[in-house]
Amino acid sequence: MKNISSKYMLRFSLIVSALIHFNMYSQNRASISGTVSDEFGGTIPGAKVSIEGTSLSTSTDINGYYKFNVEEGEYVLNVSFIMYNTLSKAIKVNVGENAHLDFTLSAGFSIDEPISLGSRAKPKSLLKTTVPVDIIFPEEISNSSHIEIGQILHYLVPSFYSTHQTISDGTDHIDPASLRGLGPDQVLVLINGKRRHSSSLLNVNGTVGRGSVGTDFNAIPKSAVDRIEILRDGATSQYGSDAIAGVINIILKQQTEVINLDGQVGTNDAGDGKTRYFGANLGLEIGEKGFLNITAEYRRREATNRAGKYTGEVYNNDPSVDSQLINQNNFFNLTGFTDRRVMEIGNAGTQNLSFFFNGELPISEKTKFYFNGGRNNRQGNSRGFYRFPKDEDRVVLELNPNGFSPKILTDIRDDAMTAGITGVKNDWNIDFSQSLGINTIGFNVENSNNASLGISSPRAFNSGGFRYQLSTTNLDLTKNYDYLKGLNLAIGGELRLENYQIIAGEEASYIDGGSTYIDNNGMEQPRIPGAQVFPGIRPENALSRFRTNAAAYLDVELNPTEALLLKTAVRYEFYNDFSGQTIWKLASRYSFSNNLSARASFSTGFRAPSLHQVYFQNVSNQFIDGEIKEVGTFNSESAIVNDAFELDDLKPELSNHFSLGVSGKIDNTFTFSLDVYKVSIKDRIVLSARLEDGFETILEPFNVSSAQFLTNAIDSSTEGIDAVINFRDKIGEGELYASLAANFNNTKVDRINIESGQIGGINENAIFNREEVARIESAQPNFKINSFFSYDWRNFGFQIRNTYFGKVTYIHPNDGDQNNWVLNEFTGNIESRDQTFTPKVLTDLSISYKFKNWINLSFGANNVFNILPDKHKHSANTSQGNFTYSRRVQQFGVQGAHYFLRLDFKL
Repeated sequence: MKNISSKYMLRFSLIVSALIHFNMYSQNRASISGTVSDEFGGTIPGAKVSIEGTSLSTSTDINGYYKFNVEEGEYVLNVSFIMYNTLSKAIKVNVGENAHLDFTLSAGFSIDEPISLGSRAKPKSLLKTTVPVDIIFPEEISNSSHIEIGQILHYLVPSFYSTHQTISDGTDHIDPASLRGLGPDQVLVLINGKRRHSSSLLNVNGTVGRGSVGTDFNAIPKSAVDRIEILRDGATSQYGSDAIAGVINIILKQQTEVINLDGQVGTNDAGDGKTRYFGANLGLEIGEKGFLNITAEYRRREATNRAGKYTGEVYNNDPSVDSQLINQNNFFNLTGFTDRRVMEIGNAGTQNLSFFFNGELPISEKTKFYFNGGRNNRQGNSRGFYRFPKDEDRVVLELNPNGFSPKILTDIRDDAMTAGITGVKNDWNIDFSQSLGINTIGFNVENSNNASLGISSPRAFNSGGFRYQLSTTNLDLTKNYDYLKGLNLAIGGELRLENYQIIAGEEASYIDGGSTYIDNNGMEQPRIPGAQVFPGIRPENALSRFRTNAAAYLDVELNPTEALLLKTAVRYEFYNDFSGQTIWKLASRYSFSNNLSARASFSTGFRAPSLHQVYFQNVSNQFIDGEIKEVGTFNSESAIVNDAFELDDLKPELSNHFSLGVSGKIDNTFTFSLDVYKVSIKDRIVLSARLEDGFETILEPFNVSSAQFLTNAIDSSTEGIDAVINFRDKIGEGELYASLAANFNNTKVDRINIESGQIGGINENAIFNREEVARIESAQPNFKINSFFSYDWRNFGFQIRNTYFGKVTYIHPNDGDQNNWVLNEFTGNIESRDQTFTPKVLTDLSISYKFKNWINLSFGANNVFNILPDKHKHSANTSQGNFTYSRRVQQFGVQGAHYFLRLDFKL
């Protein structure tokens, strides 16, 4: 026993001795510490501090403080933070010394920031690239009074368009988003440089992006985003199909030293549309070089209602009888709305709960494992057209004697995960990754009925939904060569596996129960089958389809001289259902000086139809000129498309993209850039006009009143100009930052690819009528100009932003012929229903105050002057008074002034 005790005492003594020796050795080491602040004395948390020539780096904490433990010697420290000029300082430390080194950073410009888009070589600044790129830096995102990524970009980037839609089923809850006036499916979205999956929703109603499927930007929490890069140039040869208009790369936060908590509440000037937002972001260090950044976010947006007063009949088509019944039944107090309104027209109500993460783990000195992903759950709540008791074909009076306002409830879940390994082998930088993204949307209908089931009809239905899954594997290799003034070679490949599903609804949501009613003429008539507002997806339309895509690319950048950069890229893509295509790009940049450069590029593009466009099929209720119609959207596998209309299968879009630009900086106070571009698209995929009159015999077996389908109907061209000017300087005791950015855009349908005599004898004007042409050409603003002014003085911040939206135009499909014009009750004249909606300026204003370094209080208003779009000028466009504003073309929505209060904590 004694021997055992002695053995353990000896071991304990050795351990204590080792610890004492280690502690003495540690005390002999040196340290370097200090703070990083701006020119006005404010500390900068999250700034990156690194020691040149070593792998040591860290970030400043909430007080701007950093510290390194080092050996004796001389060191050069580099400090960088986005939108500040990088600063380097040298210092010498002796054994046991605690050296102190502070940094004061001067404000810089986005044009000086290194970017990852557009080049697979070492990141370059905007003055050194061959393509135009916008950078949305962290302060712009965190200080924005908007709580959704789509809306933040809509008011920050002139070439980006995304606004809330209304009375358009699922599109009420997933906003279409576009770049440079092209379609939502012609812009590629990346997260940390990796392809993001699209939504499962195909837009089939009368909105911007009709017939396309895009990425759901609002599924990405604002609190998780560090910055956003937007490449405004064709990039399909570099990043793959969908990058016809450009690429948007959303970069997630990596910070570990700061905990961010922020909350915001707001309400519209009209008293509706209340918003609640809470975001939390924190980071954890893992070892010396690893990190895990976590974000949780909650967003709630209540509905906005800008419906007009209903002027039509309710109980009877005889106005005198109807008026008596309305008063007798006190109808307008039973609808759930106010002031003779019977609809909810404006932003739908949504509720989001998100969780995101981003991290890295070192494996060795040159290799690391990275990962990111998250989940977003969204519940949407919107309304459809009121179903009136006079319409017994769609209303069961025993269940709803006063009619009903049906609701569409969506359950949207978005999941994403990316993991990869990056490292260096034989001087090659290697990046191997795997991504998985899944988007599902389920439709539930409440406060409705299936009229064909009569009094046995349920009031609520599960109408089915959609699911899309994308699995992407990437291998990228890059290497720099010491040839001429520099050569960078990049090669790689991508493998994608896609799955698209249409999920049937419950039987009661689509079945024809056979119930009938007696009309005013005493005739027995059938009732409309299916849940009103969103008939359930029928089992014969349910499906699950897969696709594989393989691609390989080669990317070469060469600097023949210090001033000249030449770039070429070539990519081959192969789809198992659309064969293969080779696409390429040539680009160059010439630097006249360190502060002035010119650039040019030409590229080809290739985009295969999405699985949604190939296989989507469903029947929906749509109100067209005040009349409800069962509109069937049919795919190329259906009998009506193949046999009745004899349409060809979809084929890929082919495109050409040309751009020319210049960028520069003057006296470290001004920066500017100017780019012109042209994008030509052949065989562009669009959703046809509704075919109905003259096709009754063809449509009758399919139980629809009109049909539409996706087709390569048009060739289009888009020309435009992007311009940006920035100014930053000290004014008095504070700093002024100002910017002016503009996009002028013109899209034309060059050709309709349906020859006269095709499709049962109809011509191109029927397959793609003047309304559909206008949706391509004039449904988005023809220009957008953003101006921004901010002044930071002591603890105060003042910001004012103006957004000038260009005109949009609605074109009625039939009014090209004056004989089809109808009475305008507003003027008493027979007039066209076409209307141009004039340009408008919206002003956002905010004031903030910083309490110490960790609390910031802001308040202000979006659209402070309560600007709304032009009202309808033709009574026939109002759908009997319901629509004061257009639902077909929108510049910025109908929310009006929105007042907010925000509180930010940094801990």
